[in-house]
Amino acid sequence: MKTTTATATVSSTVTVRQWVARILFVTLFIASFFLPTAVALLAGIALAVTLGSPFPVFTKKVSKYLLQASVVGLGFGMNLYSAMESGKDGMLFTIVSVVGVMVIGTLLGRVFKLSRNNSYLISSGTAICGGSAIAAVAPVIDADDNETTLSMVTVFVLNAVALLIFPAIGHLTGLSQEQFGTWAAIAIHDTSSVVGAGAAYGEEALKVATTVKLTRALWIIPLAIATTFIFKKKGKKISIPWFIFLFIGAMLANTYLNIPQAVSAGIAGFAKNALGSTLFLIGCGLSVQSVKEVGFRPFLLGISLWVVISVSSLLVVTML
Repeated sequence: MKTTTATATVSSTVTVRQWVARILFVTLFIASFFLPTAVALLAGIALAVTLGSPFPVFTKKVSKYLLQASVVGLGFGMNLYSAMESGKDGMLFTIVSVVGVMVIGTLLGRVFKLSRNNSYLISSGTAICGGSAIAAVAPVIDADDNETTLSMVTVFVLNAVALLIFPAIGHLTGLSQEQFGTWAAIAIHDTSSVVGAGAAYGEEALKVATTVKLTRALWIIPLAIATTFIFKKKGKKISIPWFIFLFIGAMLANTYLNIPQAVSAGIAGFAKNALGSTLFLIGCGLSVQSVKEVGFRPFLLGISLWVVISVSSLLVVTML
């Protein structure tokens, strides 16, 4: 009788815990639309670590498409000519950083005695755009689920850290809006964290960061093609972030179609607020267990590459 009662109590506790998690998830998800991006991210992480994400499948799918829609929406707040003028200096940084990180990552991978696949995935994610680059390259090199997961978690943890500390470092070092936007686009991996950090720093920083970052993300295409030759794996399906081209289309439309200012500003404003909800969902995907699964050596490689690209790009932008 006591055993039955104890079992029922445990079951009841689990049910209550699940309902509390669901209520908090819905409440925070709605609130995150109005919260600063860093706060929204912290709220998601706090929920994931304490109660766990109650809707993991929903979180993963919605965060992906909400991010893409948000970035496309931001295009309606940008003018092609001013965007190109703001991001022109970042173009050269992009080329140098992508090639440099891939070379350094390969060499450090050997030093840390990592598998070729792990080194290449983490280097790709650091060099270009985090999870998108890893997702594009993984099938080309026949990476297994474990290698892909370890690489993505490594990049995600560093993205979360960067989103929280980069704005503070920017203010501490006195970076201008344009300097910070360029630095964030080069030194932060995922698009979500780049635009989040840019939004936290200021409107101009957000515009520059988005432009340079999406230009950098286009390197997925040549990287994936080059990878087929490097790993001698041809005919593999390549995942390309097509929303980048929609962002460019939105920017072109805003530049040439004479869209009313109220309409374009409204779309861009809504997209900016949606970033908070996106980062909340991304934060919900983090857990103590996932961090433990990263392993020491892959994480060490990720940190090393992140420090190299962060410090070197910061030195360069401060010289402009």
